[in-house]
Amino acid sequence: MQQTSPGRRSVLTGLGALAAAGSLGVGAFGCAAPTGAGAGGTRLRYWHLFGGGDGVNMQAMLDAYSTSHPGIELEASTLQWGPPYYTKLGMAGAGGRAPEVAVLHLARLPGFAPRRLLDPFDLGMLADHGISAEDFPEDLWRRGTVDGRQYAVPLDTHPMVLYHNTEICEKAGLLDSDGKLKPIQGVKEFTDALRAAKKVTGQPGLVTETLGSDTIGPWRLFATFYSQTGGTVLSPDADRITIDDTKALEVLTYMRALTADGLAVRRVNYNGGIGVFSAGRTGFLINGEWEVSTFKTTGLPFSMSRIPNLFGRASVFADSHTFVLPHQSGRGGASNAAAHAFVAWMLRHSVDWAKGGHVPAYLPALEEPDYLALQPQSAYRSVIDDVALDPEAWFSGSASALELELGAVFSGVLTGSRTPENALAETRKRLRRLIDTPPPFGAAV
Repeated sequence: MQQTSPGRRSVLTGLGALAAAGSLGVGAFGCAAPTGAGAGGTRLRYWHLFGGGDGVNMQAMLDAYSTSHPGIELEASTLQWGPPYYTKLGMAGAGGRAPEVAVLHLARLPGFAPRRLLDPFDLGMLADHGISAEDFPEDLWRRGTVDGRQYAVPLDTHPMVLYHNTEICEKAGLLDSDGKLKPIQGVKEFTDALRAAKKVTGQPGLVTETLGSDTIGPWRLFATFYSQTGGTVLSPDADRITIDDTKALEVLTYMRALTADGLAVRRVNYNGGIGVFSAGRTGFLINGEWEVSTFKTTGLPFSMSRIPNLFGRASVFADSHTFVLPHQSGRGGASNAAAHAFVAWMLRHSVDWAKGGHVPAYLPALEEPDYLALQPQSAYRSVIDDVALDPEAWFSGSASALELELGAVFSGVLTGSRTPENALAETRKRLRRLIDTPPPFGAAV
């Protein structure tokens, strides 16, 4: 059945609501009408949001693709990360004048596909290039499916991980005979490891983001530990709060104890945390795996591992970069075929993408010798089966209203301005407000 797109006025109104929900002012972006490719080539426009080390790795892959596909005129655009990117992508899809392919965080999908801003993949076309559902972790592939149609194809998963300074940990007796971090299981063993590192440095054993403008690190820390308890935040249809108070308070109380007991740095923003760990002042850092390039550049003696199972399950907070097809009026023809072929090519070359720390979602890549040789990137690859994505709601996902709102709440727990009980009550209040806010692009179809 043919689907129609929401009108421009309703989209602009929706974008305003989206910005308000995230406490961010975001301007609307216009979209130029597509033009044909010159010199007889097939035009392929690709939007992404990768900067820094990710941007360097992505550009290298795009250069290799262009070299091997002289008949494709690839036009890659790097747009501003976060809400501005998703505003522009939403506008482009709503107007039906979008690029052929783009990147979307998987947890953001509920705010796009059900509201007609994306086109589904042709699974037959992907199969022609050797790509099928069996090539991906079942849960990641399922999260890309809406009403039986595939709207997102995962490129990776990017989880929170545990970095450790190998010199400090060796002095603390935390490494085995092979120089690897000894297994850590449960709250007591993790707390003991932090105390051992602190004894070496005289400073807190752990650093992780606790505050800052638009901070989301505290949410990621809570989401990791809370997922390990087996607790949920929202019902599957995202209309009810399902937080288990006992489990949530157990996690929040431990988060508070980390800073209150001097085991973790109490007040530090994202960049400050990177600086503290880079300077060798802490034994451990909890952050996303994407900072691996930063520490390799500095020459810091470090390695990485999965965040330990402290509360019962070995799960960690993560999201996933995916490829999507923004809605185009009359999508089809050579450019659409090129988009499917491009996605397949990028997946088959995702070992190159893994150099920046991300775990390939394309399972065959995890067994390639070149990937296994990546150290320490391949050391935590088993996390692919234990990732905990944000709840499936239009207001969740990377840089979303949920992450910003709850990041601010849990920041207070870590810095000491909120009690665990106060934070839990405020969490329920803010979630209720988000649930009651109408979706910016209208109800699901």
